[in-house]
Amino acid sequence: MSPRSSEGNPQPDIYVGLLFISVGALCTALGFLLWELSRYGYQLPG
Repeated sequence: MSPRSSEGNPQPDIYVGLLFISVGALCTALGFLLWELSRYGYQLPG
């Protein structure tokens, strides 16, 4: 096992940053998809 630091706050690493980048990319892609579908008359259900 890796040693734990004596501090109570774990520091975010590069993988946390990549996680936020990937979530942002997914949200952006979803926005572009909905924008493109709206050109064809698609409406969100609900």
